[in-house]
Amino acid sequence: MFGNITDVPGVKVGHAENSEGITGCTAILVESGAVCGVDVRGSAPGTRETDALDPINEIEHVHGICLSGGSAYGLDAATGVMQFLEERGVGVQAGVATIPIVPSAVLFDLFIGDPKTRPTAPMGYEAAKSAVVGPFANGNTGVGYGATVGKLAGPQYCMKGGLGSASIAGKEDVVVGAIVAVNAVGDVKDPTTRETLAGARDPKTGEWMDCCTYLEEHVQSEALSGTNTTIGVVAVNAKLTKAEAKKIAQLTQNALARTIYPVHTMLDGDTIFVLGTGDKRFPVDYLGHMATRVMEEAIITGIKAADKLVEVESYKSIQIMST
Repeated sequence: MFGNITDVPGVKVGHAENSEGITGCTAILVESGAVCGVDVRGSAPGTRETDALDPINEIEHVHGICLSGGSAYGLDAATGVMQFLEERGVGVQAGVATIPIVPSAVLFDLFIGDPKTRPTAPMGYEAAKSAVVGPFANGNTGVGYGATVGKLAGPQYCMKGGLGSASIAGKEDVVVGAIVAVNAVGDVKDPTTRETLAGARDPKTGEWMDCCTYLEEHVQSEALSGTNTTIGVVAVNAKLTKAEAKKIAQLTQNALARTIYPVHTMLDGDTIFVLGTGDKRFPVDYLGHMATRVMEEAIITGIKAADKLVEVESYKSIQIMST
C-alpha cells in the first residue's frame, strides 16, 4: 500500500471545507473521461446521476465524482464541479452545450456544526479548482470533515470518522486506488485483529459499547434515520465496461463488511463508485480483490487520521489519553 487514489493515472482530487458548518466536499476529477459503475448497498442513500451508470443506459463515461457532506442539501456541490469542468470544455458534447457527467453521493454531518451551513455549488467549484495529483491530508478533510461513526446507540456516543485514501500496485503495472468518507452508524474495526478503532463509546467511562451487541440487546437502534453512510470511489488504470465496473463496486463493498459493524443497515446509505481509466484488460475478480484490499486500507486510514473535533473523540485522541 502507498499513496492515494491520485496514483491512478488520470485522477485528480481536491477538497473544500466550511469550519462554521463543520462540513465539506471532495471532488474526484477524471477529465479525460472514465467508465464508471456504482453499487448502492445501504438503505438510506443520497445520490445523484447514479441511474445513468446502469449498464443498460447510454452514458459511457463520467468526468468526475463529487462526495459531499450536508445530507441531501450537499448534492448541490456537484453543480459546482460541473461548472468547473464545463468552463474547461470537459464533458459530453451535446451540440448546444458541453455537459460534464458528475455523479454524486452525500453523507449526513449536520449535527456537529451549524446545520444551516452546508456544501454548496461554490464549494464544489472550489474543490474541483483545487484538484491536483499528489498527496493530501486524510481525516478531517473535505467530505470527511464532519464525519462520525458509532451512532447506533445514539449520537451522543459517537466518535470521529473521516476521509481516507490509499493505493496499491499489482501485476503488469496496474494501480488501484480508493478514497472513502467513513460516517457509519456502526463501529470500525481492524479487519485483521478485530480491534475496535472507533465507534460507540461511553464518554464518561471510556468503555466501548459495541454497536452489534447493543443491537442484539435492545433490538432497535437509537440512531436517527438517514444520518449515516460510508461513501467512496475506487479507480483503476484498467479498461472496464460499465457492467464490470458495477461488479467491482459490488465486490468492493466487502471491504465495508470487513471493517464496519454492523454495515449496510437501514440507517446507512453506503455507496461505492468504480472508475476505469486505462486501456488494458484484467479479470474482474482480480480487480475486485485488489479494490477490496485498498478500500479496507482507505477506511482504516480515514479513522486513524481523524482528529478530535467539537468534543467528539477520535482514534488519535483516545490513543493519547491511554498513554
